Amino acid sequence: MSYLVLARKYRPKTFTEMVGQEHVVQALTNALTTQRLHHAYLFTGTRGVGKTTVSRVLAKSLNCQGLDGTGGITAEPCGVCQACTDIDAGRFVDYTELDAASNRGVDEVQSLLEQAVYKPVQGRFKVFMIDEVHMLTNTAFNAMLKTLEEPPEYLKFVLATTDPQKVPVTVLSRCLQFNLRPMAPETVLEHLGHVLGQENIASEPQALRLLARAARGSMRDALSLTDQAIAYGGGQLQEAAVRQMLGSADRSHVFRLIEALAHGDGKSVVETSEALRLNGLSAAATLEDISMVLQRMAVLQAVPDMADADVSDPEAAEMARLAGVMPPDETQLLYSLSLHGRQELGLAPDEYAALTMVLLRLLAFKPQVAHAASALAEKKTLINPTPAASTPASAASAPAANAVKPAPVTQVVAPADAQPVAVPRQSEPQPAAPVHALPVRDMQPREVAPWEDDPSYDPEGADSPHYDHDSDAAVVAMPVRQQAEPSAVLEPQQPTTEVPHIEATPEGEFWHKLVMEMSAAETINALVRELGLQSQLVARDTDTWMLRVERESLNSSTSRERLQKALETAGHPVRLTVEVGRVQDSPAKRNAAAAAQRQAGAEAIILNDPYVQSLMRDYGAKIVPGSIKPL
Repeated sequence: MSYLVLARKYRPKTFTEMVGQEHVVQALTNALTTQRLHHAYLFTGTRGVGKTTVSRVLAKSLNCQGLDGTGGITAEPCGVCQACTDIDAGRFVDYTELDAASNRGVDEVQSLLEQAVYKPVQGRFKVFMIDEVHMLTNTAFNAMLKTLEEPPEYLKFVLATTDPQKVPVTVLSRCLQFNLRPMAPETVLEHLGHVLGQENIASEPQALRLLARAARGSMRDALSLTDQAIAYGGGQLQEAAVRQMLGSADRSHVFRLIEALAHGDGKSVVETSEALRLNGLSAAATLEDISMVLQRMAVLQAVPDMADADVSDPEAAEMARLAGVMPPDETQLLYSLSLHGRQELGLAPDEYAALTMVLLRLLAFKPQVAHAASALAEKKTLINPTPAASTPASAASAPAANAVKPAPVTQVVAPADAQPVAVPRQSEPQPAAPVHALPVRDMQPREVAPWEDDPSYDPEGADSPHYDHDSDAAVVAMPVRQQAEPSAVLEPQQPTTEVPHIEATPEGEFWHKLVMEMSAAETINALVRELGLQSQLVARDTDTWMLRVERESLNSSTSRERLQKALETAGHPVRLTVEVGRVQDSPAKRNAAAAAQRQAGAEAIILNDPYVQSLMRDYGAKIVPGSIKPL
């Protein structure tokens, strides 16, 4: 007896044996128990989640005869009657499976529907199961609409698809739709443990975890990978063998990479990446494992109590340790870089070089301690200024080119009967704009004008006025930006667009006008239009015109014949001959030159506009390249 693969051997025979699809099982079980049966069911979901299995179990539930042959519709088929055994064996005459991927035409659907007029031969119901129903043609869908809406009472439709978006809404509205979800890795892990227990095969827990994650929600894929792993490991499931089979990196390499990134150790990152190269491990799988570890680290950083939730996972302790080593913001950054890095692997000539660049990218964005301290000191200096006599240490150590210094503040204290004295706050270079100290005037009203008290007062010869006041208020003088004097009008600006030179010929003018007229009338299109635009009319006789093209691909007999017919329609019944050579005056070159001329004219208008020139002169404005378009 030949070996039966695990995916077929452990295919569920009843609803109770199905795992991970409780929402579908409960709905169908209740419908069968109460006999509230619909005439059409649509099961959707990814590959290997149980669509075909549900269909077969449903067919057995509808046609089960019981152990004594007197059974009726049931949610728990016996599995031993003739109907159940024949459906499992695929030879039940009243159960028909149609693969729409290979039988997608209207003829196949009509042939199936012709059987609907006949009552069941053995069973209670006829069941038509159409797999991958989205592959049917529109005509095939239209052919089955009427029967699908009002089938005979003994006929049930079961449709299955992996892409329900391609199924017409007219079909969806006639069916009960059930979405079979991808299974969680924990569900797959539990089922694999049960299957291996039945097979008496020893396995390591971490090996099963790898298989469960590699299945990506598909139980059939998980069982198929398990079959492959058993054969690879010689009847055993060990973690090292499974990792080598899947091409996934050892978690020790992943942990070493994350720890090196947390400490900013670029040497260890490069060495570990080189070790992955030497071992032939997949770079994409490495980034995937890094993303999974980082996701669990982020959860542990947000909820530290989760560290004790899964004691069965031997890697939980290491992940908890790494969660305390790497800051949460760097964890999020590295997670994002890992996800985007998987898309870059196919673009790089070497996937391991791309992997190294993705990992080193975090180190490039990793903030340095010295820079962070300097930035913090500068921020505090700006927010909390120190007294005028003190000089901030951060401002003295920071280079002048790294930050814009605030303008020096001049403080004026006006004592009684004294000239205002300006005391600089910091010993810094004076700014280009002059800063004048503004004196504080005595705002008290006076009965006699100051010039009447001092007859010798000479306003022409006074260097500075003298003020009497008793206020000790300080006036802070602010620097005033002085605008430069307007310079002379800018010279006329030349546009950047170059107008190509065309060696115009009379034949070229004639050919350009004729081709554009035929193109506007839509008598030429596609390749024929391209032949007319890219060619140059070299000579024209009474019945023969000679064209010249630069590309041999344009000189096809089909395009030449169609162009001759278009010319005949336009009133020029001539024969065309085409040669390959340098083209100087073609309709395409004329159109390009005209477009360039319009672009250059538009640029000249904008560049020589007085308002635009004033903005460029006084404010240093620039025109964004490509922003000028002709009307």
